[in-house]
Amino acid sequence: MRVAVGMSANNGNSGLPARFKQALQETEKTRDAAHVASLFADGATLTNLGGEHGADPRAFWQTYVEQFSDIRSEFTGEIISESGAALEWQSHGTTAEGKPVKYRGVSLIEFDQEAVTGFRTYYDSAVFVRNQ
Repeated sequence: MRVAVGMSANNGNSGLPARFKQALQETEKTRDAAHVASLFADGATLTNLGGEHGADPRAFWQTYVEQFSDIRSEFTGEIISESGAALEWQSHGTTAEGKPVKYRGVSLIEFDQEAVTGFRTYYDSAVFVRNQ
């Protein structure tokens, strides 16, 4: 599902959510946080269920990939506006401890013309408790 809110499908901002999805998948594949971190503005805020994670996107995304020996996110829906996007996703892979994992959630990104300025993600954390 794709819904564009308040903009045409050809608006230049629609490219940042697409680049974010591609960069995240490249980060997951290569385990190099630079792919997705490069899309973030200086001072961008990052938050997940664990709380605020400051303004270091490289550290945030490196911590993410290190939780898994392999992980792959597939995007299943999106709502995009001129300055933000809600991206639904499902991820599957293997934890760093070798246990299979499959979970889903939504990520909210805020952006300007150039970069991601804010990132918040919410997901089904119960799967991580069950896998311990």
